Amino acid sequence: MKVICDRTALLEAVTAVGGVVAGRTPTPVLQCVKLTAANGLLTLAATDLEIGLRLGVEQVDIEDEGETLVPADKLMQIVRASEDPTLTLETDVNTLHIRGADAHFTIFGYDPKDAPEVRTFDDDSVDCEIEAGVLQDLIGRTLFAAAAEHSRYAINGVLYERDGKNLRMVATDGRRLAVARSACSAGKEKSICILPPKALNLLMKLAVNPDAPVRIVVEENQALFQVGEGGEAAMLSSHLVEGQFPPFEDVIPKDQDKRVTIDVGQLNSAVRRAALLTNEESKGVRLNFQSDKLTLTSRAPEMGEAEIQVPLEKYEGEPLEIGFNPGFILDALKIMAGDELVFELKATNKPGVLRSGNDFTYVIMPVNLQ
Repeated sequence: MKVICDRTALLEAVTAVGGVVAGRTPTPVLQCVKLTAANGLLTLAATDLEIGLRLGVEQVDIEDEGETLVPADKLMQIVRASEDPTLTLETDVNTLHIRGADAHFTIFGYDPKDAPEVRTFDDDSVDCEIEAGVLQDLIGRTLFAAAAEHSRYAINGVLYERDGKNLRMVATDGRRLAVARSACSAGKEKSICILPPKALNLLMKLAVNPDAPVRIVVEENQALFQVGEGGEAAMLSSHLVEGQFPPFEDVIPKDQDKRVTIDVGQLNSAVRRAALLTNEESKGVRLNFQSDKLTLTSRAPEMGEAEIQVPLEKYEGEPLEIGFNPGFILDALKIMAGDELVFELKATNKPGVLRSGNDFTYVIMPVNLQ
């Protein structure tokens, strides 16, 4: 194999594929990236046996077709450190030579035949097609609420649920619940699965062009994603999270009798400042809703107290005082699309609901404030 590559394009591809390789493993080939030069395209592929990624680089001049399998970290370090506009990649058996204007690197690799297979995309089984920017929004509005680890339910992933042209993604850690919705073009059959966080984080990074199409295939134990079109399209495959997602719709309150419309920026500023006077022993911020104002208070023993007021114009219902984890509120405010949100409440010991338009619902459990 002998290929002359645009260094910037190669670095982007190696960085993306490098996010898939296994961190620690007794199997060296799982820390490698496979490079294949054929048909005017340089294809990079890697897998940790749970997630696989394949993508192409078109800004290349292929003098000799071939393939090689080399450690991803060393390849990435060399390409990143180089300052030449182009790099020449040439193989000699299982050794890769990387040449710039004033440098020559040699990387010892492995037999490309030892590389585990990385799935290719099946256009005939597409379950859903959606714009990359829309998918990014769906992931961004839900992934943050997924549990880091949990044994009872499969809530350490994000629920993917498509019914007709309606796509919904859901995440929860037991103390909060995020539900995001969007329209999509889709097949006829309803589909549902649980996607792992690592795959979703990679999708967020691959969806650099918000207008690029993303095609999704859902199988019994795998999901496949094609981001973009043509030779440079990225193809991501991922095993699904096993287990049962909890019946989350039962958690979303339907009888809230207190409602207020609040400016997202004002609430974000108030909660952020009130959170300054909290600690591990007093994590909560007290929210006192009145007809004309919202008063946020916090207190940390031996540190001090905070009180912030936010004027209200559209509060409906009786006054209410309730406590919430400020971090949980701020997490949701970061991903709010509009300038305003609707905060719905019932009682001191009942969950609160934040809504942004018709496509984002966030349920947050209250905390007990002494």
